Amino acid sequence: MITLPPEKIGSFYLGAEYANGKTTEESVNYDARDLTTHAVCVGMTGSGKTGLCIGLLEEAAIDRVPALIIDPKGDMTNLLLQFEGLTPEEFAPWINPDDALRKGMSPEAYAGATAKKWKEGLAGWGIGTSRIKLLQESVDYTIFTPGSDAGIPVNILGSFEAPGVDFDSDAEMLRERIQGIVAALLGMINRKDDPSRSKEGILLSHLFEHHWRKGEGLDLAKIILGIQNPPMKKLGVFDLDTFFAPDDRFKLAMEFNTLVASPQFSYWLQGEPLDIDKLYFTAEGQARHSIFYIAHLSESERMFFVTLLLNSLIAWMRRQSGTTSLRSLLYFDEIFGYFPPTANPASKKPLLTILKQARAYGLGAILVTQNPVDIDYKGLSNAGTWFIGKMQTERDKMRVLDGLKGAIEEAGTSSDMDFDALISSLDSRVFLLHNVHSDEPVLMHTRWAISFLRGPLTRPQVKQLMDARKALEPTPRATKETTVRQASGKEGAGSHARPAIDPSIQQKFLRTGEEAGEISSIRYVPRGLAIGKVRFYNAKRNIDRVEDVSLLFEPPDAFGRVDWHAATPLPGYAKRLTDAPDASGANMVRYDELPGTFNTQKDFKSVEKDFSDFLYQNKAYKTYEHEKLALFQEDGESLEAFRMRINQALREKRDEEIDILREKYEDKLDRLNDRILREQLKYDEQTAELSDRRTAEMLGVAETIFSVFKGRRRSLSSAATKSRMRRKAAQRVESARLRLEDLGEDYRKLESEMHEKLEAVRNQWAEEADALSTFEVKPRRTDVRVDQVLLVWVPFLIGEGNIPEPGF
Repeated sequence: MITLPPEKIGSFYLGAEYANGKTTEESVNYDARDLTTHAVCVGMTGSGKTGLCIGLLEEAAIDRVPALIIDPKGDMTNLLLQFEGLTPEEFAPWINPDDALRKGMSPEAYAGATAKKWKEGLAGWGIGTSRIKLLQESVDYTIFTPGSDAGIPVNILGSFEAPGVDFDSDAEMLRERIQGIVAALLGMINRKDDPSRSKEGILLSHLFEHHWRKGEGLDLAKIILGIQNPPMKKLGVFDLDTFFAPDDRFKLAMEFNTLVASPQFSYWLQGEPLDIDKLYFTAEGQARHSIFYIAHLSESERMFFVTLLLNSLIAWMRRQSGTTSLRSLLYFDEIFGYFPPTANPASKKPLLTILKQARAYGLGAILVTQNPVDIDYKGLSNAGTWFIGKMQTERDKMRVLDGLKGAIEEAGTSSDMDFDALISSLDSRVFLLHNVHSDEPVLMHTRWAISFLRGPLTRPQVKQLMDARKALEPTPRATKETTVRQASGKEGAGSHARPAIDPSIQQKFLRTGEEAGEISSIRYVPRGLAIGKVRFYNAKRNIDRVEDVSLLFEPPDAFGRVDWHAATPLPGYAKRLTDAPDASGANMVRYDELPGTFNTQKDFKSVEKDFSDFLYQNKAYKTYEHEKLALFQEDGESLEAFRMRINQALREKRDEEIDILREKYEDKLDRLNDRILREQLKYDEQTAELSDRRTAEMLGVAETIFSVFKGRRRSLSSAATKSRMRRKAAQRVESARLRLEDLGEDYRKLESEMHEKLEAVRNQWAEEADALSTFEVKPRRTDVRVDQVLLVWVPFLIGEGNIPEPGF
């Protein structure tokens, strides 16, 4: 049994050193910061590669390092199979019945045997329920299923949104991102041509750049229409139709339209957006491990999604500050097909960008494969850590050795170790760990994974896991606007003619719904629309933002009061208003009378003042701050992004404090260790002297006895002297032993003190992560502006069943 090593902050417990065919007591702890130079894990099926990588991700979770996990096979979903009680009942739903059948066991008996095996396996590595609980509490696990609602769907349209920066200020990076998106889109319709050289890719790239320069995002409908009628007249020196004939553009548009028309494609347009901040952290500040299960997708769909995700990650990465600490992880469970040596699929360029540039931002990539031959090892030479497991063929081994040699040369280091012989001798769950930040490579045996390694999960099993999560999400509720208007609608009220009002009052009509259906009449009800702006300004926190406010409200009561809290926001009001009633298709139109408190210019002026007072007294811009770190939420920064920035700042301060502590204590421990070595040397010398004295004393006694029998005279004082010298030597040995024990106890106490202080540092900074406070920026009176108050006629549609329906 191996004792769980003391928790080392920022260090991952991966297993134990392996020597002479046996696992030693020396634990293998990997410094998290070394992952900023990326890692590669290579091993055949059955090498223990999945167990090693899941163990590494578990350690990252315990250290609250967020991760994006690309899971082409379904193995990484096992991270959600963590059972604190390790009981048969917890394992039973997830065992494979076929495995039980092959072993001649009932499912219940097999679940019991599996639970026992897992409990004993973890105990053998010093892992108990407290560490399982710590893991479960450290991160939020979510399985995303692009193109499916088995898990949490992913809305890809966010990837087409304009980046919100001046295009020319970062044109090279934005064009690189556009090229990645275009390559992914063309891949979805099985167009394999180079997007930078094909006419389809060039047209789409220009289409994206045209809209992004105007700050406009795109959706697939806009892309399809843009292909048919592009907003540009020339591409290069040729006019558009010469460069790309209209008939060919129509065929391309039809291919995308066929894709969009598929019922299955609707799943790509719902769910959570590819917002990296939200994928890395929850709104509550908990680190997140987002698992992207793509086993159900076709090859082209996988490439499409992976490319979009990688490009979104690069765009996010470049917005971060530089750091030497590990900020986050990208884990790719099988890169075969995504990173080939000669071909250039859409995923290869962003992967190369991450390997070359991500280190500066604290983003670590872990790339895994069981197909070591068809991989671009030249690109992987940027990886500083290699985990090499059992190989299937000699060819596989030679390709991995070439890659490892390139990585060693890239790092500017050398090694005399016979890697060929070492790799040939590897057993299952035994890996060669080569880390450019360490003095020499290590043979290690992986620890037992906390997560149940059940094997790849199917889509129904993923659905079973995530249904409980979905049940916790709030269900959509009817909007306040609909509720108010339905309650107000009564058929038969009002007049056929529009009431006469003061001509200085501006009137508008709210549009009826596009799919109103068969209606017998429309009833227009008077409402007010108040439009204004509020500025929030705070120089210290670099806040200067203007909020547009448009509220649809019921007319004032008999005392001239408006219930602004019950008013309904009406964003994009300009597109929803018309100058004339939209009553086409209705047999009858009725108008409600205007109340006496809302039919003169004076009434509207009073409402304007009341609206201004409401905005001044009730509007506030809430922002967050961390007082100890002196960090403020930036204008436009999401809470998830701010929490991630805090987390990174705390991690950097924690690592800095840990380095100082370790340096201080390691210096003391080194000096104490030198004393122990010197005392050990004295002890060994004095033990040897005592042995010599004992031998001399025994020889002296023997000689004395011999001389008596021979009748010779021999002085007894000589024997007594030797006895006395032996006793003094024994005293010196005992004194040395006691000093050695005292020094050993001092060493253990000092080491324990160091671990206690390191744990205190961890707890201190962990508590600081939640030390957020809110700060409200209130508007000054001069920061409130009322643009206008309108009279708006809101339609209620009355169908054949005489049930009032809102018009939009």
